[in-house]
Amino acid sequence: MEYPVLTAAVVLLAASVAVLTLFQRLGLPVLLGYLLVGISLGPSGISWVPHTEDLHFLAEFGVVLLLFTIGLDFSVSISGG
Repeated sequence: MEYPVLTAAVVLLAASVAVLTLFQRLGLPVLLGYLLVGISLGPSGISWVPHTEDLHFLAEFGVVLLLFTIGLDFSVSISGG
């Protein structure tokens, strides 16, 4: 029995680990590494990860986590007065 979503997740995780290690050693932002892996392995790149409805749901969840991560980097100071 084949699980395309699980296979795609494992491929993306393995590629992410390799690219993120390289980006950290080069001093580049890790977020750019995630974007590079997603664009290059996705349907727009070499299509190792096919476009299916299940992966579309995971992609939306990934965008939510990405926005959460970006939100953690910002600090808002409100000065009353």
